[in-house]
Amino acid sequence: MKSKIITGLILLNSLAVFSQKVTVISPNHKINIGLYNTQSAEVGEWYLKVNYINKDKSCEAIPKIAMGLARTDQNFSKELKYLKASKPALITERYSALHGKRMQCSNLANETVISFENPGKAKLNLIIRAYNDGVAFRYEFPEKKGSFVIQDELTSYAIPDSTKRWMEKWNTANEGLYSTMNDDKVQQNWGYPALFNSADKDCWYLIHEADVNRNYCGSKLSNVADKAQYKITFPDQRDGNGQGESKPTITLPWKSPWRVIIMGSLADIVESTLVDDVCPPSVVTKTDWIKPGVASWNYWSSNHGTKDYKTVCEFADLAASMNWPYTLLDWEWDAMSNGGNLEDAIKYILSKGIKPLIWYNSGGPHTWVSATPRDRMYTHENRMEEFAKLKKLGIVGVKIDFFESEKQDMIKYYLDILDDAAKFEMMVYFHGCLVPRGWARTYPHMMTYEGVRGAEWYNNGPEFTTTAPEHNTILPFTRNVVGAMDYTPVTFTNSQFPHTTSYGHELALSVVFESGIQHMADRPSGYYGLPFAAKNFLMEVPNAWDNTKLIDGYPGKDLIIARNKGNEWYIGGISAEKYPKDKTITFNYLPEGVKYKLTLIADGEHDKELVTQYLVVDKSSIVKVRLLGRGGFAACLKAIQ
Repeated sequence: MKSKIITGLILLNSLAVFSQKVTVISPNHKINIGLYNTQSAEVGEWYLKVNYINKDKSCEAIPKIAMGLARTDQNFSKELKYLKASKPALITERYSALHGKRMQCSNLANETVISFENPGKAKLNLIIRAYNDGVAFRYEFPEKKGSFVIQDELTSYAIPDSTKRWMEKWNTANEGLYSTMNDDKVQQNWGYPALFNSADKDCWYLIHEADVNRNYCGSKLSNVADKAQYKITFPDQRDGNGQGESKPTITLPWKSPWRVIIMGSLADIVESTLVDDVCPPSVVTKTDWIKPGVASWNYWSSNHGTKDYKTVCEFADLAASMNWPYTLLDWEWDAMSNGGNLEDAIKYILSKGIKPLIWYNSGGPHTWVSATPRDRMYTHENRMEEFAKLKKLGIVGVKIDFFESEKQDMIKYYLDILDDAAKFEMMVYFHGCLVPRGWARTYPHMMTYEGVRGAEWYNNGPEFTTTAPEHNTILPFTRNVVGAMDYTPVTFTNSQFPHTTSYGHELALSVVFESGIQHMADRPSGYYGLPFAAKNFLMEVPNAWDNTKLIDGYPGKDLIIARNKGNEWYIGGISAEKYPKDKTITFNYLPEGVKYKLTLIADGEHDKELVTQYLVVDKSSIVKVRLLGRGGFAACLKAIQ
């Protein structure tokens, strides 16, 4: 079988009567993506098929991905004539990430460019890549001139019946819950990313998109027209208060966003950087000002806390006490009173050795939200003026909220903000926004996004009390795979609606969830009251990682994840299940011959108690840990010299 796979690395141009096939195989020979048509050898309606080879068993993961585009002037789907395919080229590129799940990343794939011609003699290229952890493909119009509206993208994924799926109903803020389904009976619009497990359970895959730029819009998946087909769908015209066009206007030459399918085991998915890998390299040359870190945040415990100077000072003190580099001034800072204004607060924060971050309403007619300050980020002129003021004050990053659309005009707005922020060495955090599309590679000061139903939802209604435990165990396999996620985690006290997760579960979220700036959401008393080991853990835990390893887990049930920084490893484990359970921590990712001191902080007798063990472990060790219902644990491994 291996010899057949290796042979497949050579481009296969089959001229059989019923199909024209091109096959591209991943460098590790586990994934192949093939091109077929439905008619004759050279002309027809073309589609892709993706296979995954697991332990010499081939799994037809996605049997059909329909292809095509419809432009205002002509169609590029049916009756496409196959012209040629390039020889497979090895894409090999290494790059460093300043934050994320892995510092040293590799863009490694086999690539083929396939050329077509429509009946009007217009050209369309299809670029296909096979990676060790998935596939990616995109369209290209190679002509040098012209501007057109894309009426429709016809890409659609046929998902076989009995495929298990975890999908989130589309909403403009991407703050829904994931539904778990065994079939395709629910017909609606779905947000990215979408997770699937084949009926034979041999293959997992996650569908997403990357490198969305000013020449297109963000998209979603829809099976409204055909429940078995998940089609690429443009934004609803009503999004963003009806502002902007839902159909993108493109200028030639043009390439579409990458359609990305991360594939393999659950570990392959969780550990993948594929969404970033396919994106352009950094446009920021000097990066020493981009510093990931942890921030204190007052909004969760006091929704209007930033209006109160004394509250702002308390959270600056919290950050200083916990050794966190940042504190965030959320909305209404322009109305601050009770002892001081913004300038007074900034002086106080800086006097504690803490760096301030600050919130803005994205403003403009696309949002109905009137929260202030508003509109100061909406135009280039306003941004340049505001960033200059912030730089002078000593503010190092901005949180910008309420985008409410993924139309092309809003994609331009996001990227314009990133371009202007870089001129003033200002880090950026998008809130009420799209989910990541790989921009952190190109714009490394893009630190984090919300785009998730996070702890803020404990303030919005009672449902998060019951849904959070399961939701927390799904996110590492879905939303957090594709980029930084500001869930605003690690809350021990209660906000407007209570937790059912244990203290061990909450502590673990500092490792389980990855975010370039991690906003710790609890009030000061929630952290000051922790036992020594837990408090010390939160004072030391990094939030940008050298490596990430999934140890165990299943979406919606439980998860154990290990992350590495320097010579230390941090482990987080959580459970969604109602009853206590025993879990096993393994350490086979540790280097040979090195012993580590393990500090293990786990659930105690009840959900608000933590117990700590200190052990010596190495690569061969196995440690049992007891989790309460909806419980968890956190651990730190430090090499013994």
